[in-house]
Amino acid sequence: MPEEYTLPLKQIAKELGLAEVWSPKPLEGILICSRDVDRPGLELYGFCDYFDPNRIAILGRSEMAMLEALEPVNRAASINRFFALRPPAVIIARGIMPGEDMLEAAKEYGVPLLSSQDTTSNIMASLVAFLNVELAPRITRHGVLVEVYGEGILLVGDSGVGKSEIAIELIKRGHRLIADDAVEIRRVSSKSLVGQSPENIRHFIELRGVGVINARRIFGIGSVKPSQKIEMCINMEVWDPAKVYDRMGIDNEFTEILGIKIPVVTIPVKPGRNLAVIVEVAAMNNRQKEMGYNAARELLVSLGMDPNDLAAGDVQVDLDI
Repeated sequence: MPEEYTLPLKQIAKELGLAEVWSPKPLEGILICSRDVDRPGLELYGFCDYFDPNRIAILGRSEMAMLEALEPVNRAASINRFFALRPPAVIIARGIMPGEDMLEAAKEYGVPLLSSQDTTSNIMASLVAFLNVELAPRITRHGVLVEVYGEGILLVGDSGVGKSEIAIELIKRGHRLIADDAVEIRRVSSKSLVGQSPENIRHFIELRGVGVINARRIFGIGSVKPSQKIEMCINMEVWDPAKVYDRMGIDNEFTEILGIKIPVVTIPVKPGRNLAVIVEVAAMNNRQKEMGYNAARELLVSLGMDPNDLAAGDVQVDLDI
């Protein structure tokens, strides 16, 4: 069973600028576990078959106007019926203040009430985006994550192969460090992975023979970044003379991380190779492929060959990370 993550309601309120109207206990002790949110129009009308008690509910102008249009007895019954479902929290958008009947229902069933000055659509979008990141499935893997020309590059390989040294060279060439040694990877959507560094080692790099350095202190604030979408994985390995390395780039090699396919390039390491420049070129080439251009196919055409004779295949690479 996948691990379930939680987030204190206090952190959500701080991030979104929510005001506390009423809460049965401090917001730090109220934990949210669902990345989904609810607009409870159907529940207010009494249809509760698919109600999820783990979702934060958002009441906007439409829901509040609908309640105001009901007779007082029906409005009270509708509010009580909804709050009896005990959602983890209810946010009222557009700065609309709850009536006494809603406040009493919140107190009776112990449901926190929060208020936002933002529009319903904006608060819903901001909340979903924040929850998708903070409650995303995640793993921590050994490697180095850097941003090169806007591309998130995850460098992996055996310990001592030179990943941190490449990161230092890339930083000096104007690129940015996200994480060294340990990369916390989160699946923020069905197509995206975002990597960041564990907070206790953020901005630090270990260089054998030198020791631990703080990249932000030495190279400046522009040399680091808190998080980055992962677009590519580069596998660094010691040059093996007996191994045949890909020289054309026809096949699409990939690895799966948290169920998402990430392109992989294997770069052999040996003295004399300028690995930082190679990583830069790999990043730019990957972006060209994302935009639909493949240099290997163009070369085959210019040589009078049919690129379909060497149709690209998806090859999964199992990385030991």
